[in-house]
Amino acid sequence: MRRAWLWFPPLLYMSVIFYLSSQSAPLPGLTAHVWDKALHFIEYGTLCILFCRALHGEGFAALRLALVAVVLTSAYGATDEVHQSFVPERNAGADDWLADTTGGAAAATLFSTALRLRRPLRRSLPDRSDRPTAPTGRAAHLSAPADRSRRAADRE
Repeated sequence: MRRAWLWFPPLLYMSVIFYLSSQSAPLPGLTAHVWDKALHFIEYGTLCILFCRALHGEGFAALRLALVAVVLTSAYGATDEVHQSFVPERNAGADDWLADTTGGAAAATLFSTALRLRRPLRRSLPDRSDRPTAPTGRAAHLSAPADRSRRAADRE
């Protein structure tokens, strides 16, 4: 079930992309005001982040997940361009695919960098395994007066 939650978001997002690519004029109000390549960059950057999240949940290391996510994003961008070539009033373009791949690469770089920056913070926490543990049971009760008397002697 956990794996389904990892992969459901990118699959759902891919279906939204497919639906929008099937339309002759998707989101005309938006596409009239925003540069086409910027939309591709953001759209596929988001898809790549979702792939990165899923791959991270699968246990991939930062560099490997970034590379795999970019390949998956780029491959889906290529299939989307082929799909658009069959839609009336749409055309496929290598420049759109390049914007898709560039958006994915930028997003994967941000995701993997964030993972790497976060990881050293966890490693820099003190390791408590080398500290002696407190005595347990009756011995802890008996050792407390001895500790107090040692501290008192050190103060004098």
